[in-house]
Amino acid sequence: MELMIEVKDVQFDYLSYEGQEVAALNGVTLDVKKGEFVVIIGHNGSGKSTLAKHFNALLKPSKGVVLIKGIDTRDEDMVWEIRQTAGMVFQNPDNQIVATIVEEDVAFGPENLGLPAEEIRIRVDEALKTVGMDKYANSAPHYLSGGQKQRVAIAGILAMRPEVIVLDEPTAMLDPSGRREVIETIKYLNKHEGITVVHITHYMEEAVDADKVIVMEQGKIVLQGTPEDVFSQVEVLKGIGLDVPQVTELAYRLRVEGLDVPQNLLRVEEMVDAICQL
Repeated sequence: MELMIEVKDVQFDYLSYEGQEVAALNGVTLDVKKGEFVVIIGHNGSGKSTLAKHFNALLKPSKGVVLIKGIDTRDEDMVWEIRQTAGMVFQNPDNQIVATIVEEDVAFGPENLGLPAEEIRIRVDEALKTVGMDKYANSAPHYLSGGQKQRVAIAGILAMRPEVIVLDEPTAMLDPSGRREVIETIKYLNKHEGITVVHITHYMEEAVDADKVIVMEQGKIVLQGTPEDVFSQVEVLKGIGLDVPQVTELAYRLRVEGLDVPQNLLRVEEMVDAICQL
């Protein structure tokens, strides 16, 4: 299967206030295949957002290599192509919305590509429909909810026709309703549009349906695998200050009490079935 992102032994250093070099990433190696839904989790300061910024060349590695569809992010002549391949959605949608009308904001990216007006119109309409915001095309963004704004921000990236979407904690500033809207949109784009998704989050429940979960701590990858494999290691995750999905936590506590419940449960339906079989 084609690799969309390859990270090879990457280190990224920054200068502290004291003028000392500090490693935000330290020997990170991973790959993301075409069509995958990958979730990267870790608490604040773990390096996950720093890693995300390497995926569309906002940051360049101090050591090691990052390849986006085979293109080295250190190649200055290829930055524009890299950013067309891997679009990025940030935590605060207000920082990405630049126009006073929704459809004009979504058109901003395609206009900067120099596309003809007819093509821009098609892309804007398709992107808004894909994220379920087509009926708000002529609305002012500041009248929208947080979840709706984030979907507009995602539409703006979709209009650029990227093959990969990197989302850096897109639900961190949203209420539960807005969070649910955005997660459903992300899943739809991955499963029905075939877009490769890298989702950075600190909400464990958002990782349950991923193809692969990567856990970061102090600039390193400490765990990676399927959600079942990763979240079954409850004590390891708790040891680095992370929670697990509520269903997994319940299964863990039932096992501690001596009940024969599988340790890799992630969903309510799975827990119901396990309890009924006791």
